[in-house]
Amino acid sequence: MMRAAAKAAAGPGRPFVIAVTVLTSFSEDAYRAITGTSRTIEAQVLHLARETKSAGLDGVVASPHEIRAVRQACGPDFLIVTPGVRPADAAMNDQQRVMTPAEAIRAGADYLVIGRPITAARNPVEAAQRITAECQMTNDQ
Repeated sequence: MMRAAAKAAAGPGRPFVIAVTVLTSFSEDAYRAITGTSRTIEAQVLHLARETKSAGLDGVVASPHEIRAVRQACGPDFLIVTPGVRPADAAMNDQQRVMTPAEAIRAGADYLVIGRPITAARNPVEAAQRITAECQMTNDQ
């Protein structure tokens, strides 16, 4: 299926094609209970990332906790889209494996997914501006 997706997207101006690994809402215990495996989340994410790269896709969606391992396994050009990003003062909600925007950038994320800390904020524009400033400060260092 991934090879077919990569082939279908081929051509000039093609979009990035990425695969999802393990949801950020899973803790180790929940993941093992649901899947019945003894494999850790990180081991599963690495397995899926390697399969994704082998299939010719551009990258994966992976939690902040697996960024460094995926980067090491798949290289600097492999895209990592990272949900589970929360400013330090934000609620975790249902997310289990989280980092702040600065931590995720330092870990090597290419794209950050930050939803509820912005959409649920009293002032979403201000929340987005604070997050943007944190990201820019991290990139400037």
